[in-house]
Amino acid sequence: MSKVRVAAFGTGFFSHYHYDAWNRIEGVELVGLCVNSNRERAQEFATQYNVPEIFTDPVEMLDRTRPDLVDIITTPESHTALVEIAASRDIAMICQKPLAPSLEEAHAMVKSAEEAGALLIAHENWRFKPWNREVAKLLRAGAIGEPYNISFRMRPGDGQGPHAYLDRQPYFQKMPRFLVHETGVHMIDVFRFLMGEMSGVFARLQRLNPAIKGEDAGILTFGFVNGAAGVLDGNRLADFEAENPRLTMGILLVEGSEGSIRLDGAGRLFLRGKGGAEREHLFSWTDRGYAGDCVHALQAHVIAHLRDGTPVENTGREYLRNVEIVEAVYQSNEEGRWIAL
Repeated sequence: MSKVRVAAFGTGFFSHYHYDAWNRIEGVELVGLCVNSNRERAQEFATQYNVPEIFTDPVEMLDRTRPDLVDIITTPESHTALVEIAASRDIAMICQKPLAPSLEEAHAMVKSAEEAGALLIAHENWRFKPWNREVAKLLRAGAIGEPYNISFRMRPGDGQGPHAYLDRQPYFQKMPRFLVHETGVHMIDVFRFLMGEMSGVFARLQRLNPAIKGEDAGILTFGFVNGAAGVLDGNRLADFEAENPRLTMGILLVEGSEGSIRLDGAGRLFLRGKGGAEREHLFSWTDRGYAGDCVHALQAHVIAHLRDGTPVENTGREYLRNVEIVEAVYQSNEEGRWIAL
């Protein structure tokens, strides 16, 4: 492809990162933008990100612009219909997570794409954060020997009070499942990316802020097929030592037979050899866009696949495993027991 034509759905808070990234990927042309009703906001986006046409009808946008790829950046309840419309036209898709409100709908969405032979990619950007990519390189190079444990303390500190989330993503307050379904799934994917497949989970979830409908804190314990163990300790009300707690969202620690790797709130990595002291592991990343420009990295990854046939991560089929694990987390919390995966 000399140019990859991209059409997008949605103009919510996070979509700014998507449009900005598309503008910066060489050989990508934004050809259309579709919204439900707010044409004034859509016009602001179109002007800012050089989108030539605005639509309110998804079918009309796809039939008139004939894109090579659509980017679905809307709320979860709208995803299934948009995926079906794009799949019926054999258009490749990137779809924001959560893929759908339920596991059943996520399976149906993936099935509709596969039956049409259309590529469906989940927009799971956390595994593309530069520090997580670097941790993966270190683990694969044997930097800490055999990995034993992985833990992440999620502490964005943005969930306190009656106005929590209203300035960015107000629908967060109304989600019946929140911490794990919307946010924790990111780290479930990162844990699997770094440590391999999971074998089971035990979870205890809490709702600390009465202004929201779903849970906003919890401790999740995971087993891995290779014998390793993991802990995701999430609390959206508490923060941690970081100039911008939302940069890394917390602290990661991976421990192995020959040492450990630690991520701090500034996006720095520290290596410690067995019996030794920590030292900073230097690597480069760009402080631009969202969290080390991980949205740009994911979208560039998909464009490289479309152009050159390079391997692609986060297909809809692969991502269903994360959705299944999320469902097991809620089952574990409700039943108070370990759930085998």
